[in-house]
Amino acid sequence: MGSAGLEQTKARLHINCAQPATRTWQRKFDDEGKKIEQFSMTMNDMISIIPLILKGLMVNADQMGKGRDIQYDPFRKWMDNCYRGLPIGGLGAGSIGRSYRGYFQHFQIFPALYEEKPILANQFSAFVSRPNGKSYSTVLSAPTADALKGVDKATIGSWDWKLKEKNCTYHALFPRSWTVYDGEPDPEIKITCRQISPIIPHNYKESSFPVAVFTFTVQNSGRTPADVTLLFTWANSVGGRSELTGNHTNSKMM
Repeated sequence: MGSAGLEQTKARLHINCAQPATRTWQRKFDDEGKKIEQFSMTMNDMISIIPLILKGLMVNADQMGKGRDIQYDPFRKWMDNCYRGLPIGGLGAGSIGRSYRGYFQHFQIFPALYEEKPILANQFSAFVSRPNGKSYSTVLSAPTADALKGVDKATIGSWDWKLKEKNCTYHALFPRSWTVYDGEPDPEIKITCRQISPIIPHNYKESSFPVAVFTFTVQNSGRTPADVTLLFTWANSVGGRSELTGNHTNSKMM
């Protein structure tokens, strides 16, 4: 291996997980985004797609008659969502979306079926304490007010949904993304969450694994030591209401 190749190998082995790539798609958590607008059709447009509509309805009727799920429901109300970030998962293995506001949404594990609504129990949370008695905690995401509407105050509604959105930035460069919490929840703590999916050049087999990796880097700029605990809660992996089926367990990661 030449010197140039050796340097490239060293660079790959010493990746700074806390440093986003130089050219990324970026959004602040408090960015409201651009709302998706409905398009309008002229009468000529409507007339031209009548054969397509009829064919689609015939296909749906045939699928339903065979007890299968339909591929496309033209009467389904689609969610207006402009908060999507990079999905996680391998090629052709289904995916779980992740919002640039930190929460998981758009579950698409099964072909042609997906759940857009976020599962609020699926979260990363941080707890920080210092020797002087000060302590901080927060869920590391900022769901919209609509997502939190109607949540039971005694359960998930009692969690610390007080993240200061202006201090958090999302960076994306497929298949990686970085979520930087600068001063959250402790003003002197910076947490960087790095997400990566298995997109490996010239290796389709391992690139199709239904997995993802999250790494966290914690930096303390304060004068006193800090005890930082990260909590990962995950109640639902496929969308819908699968968290009600039972057989869930808790485990210590580290």
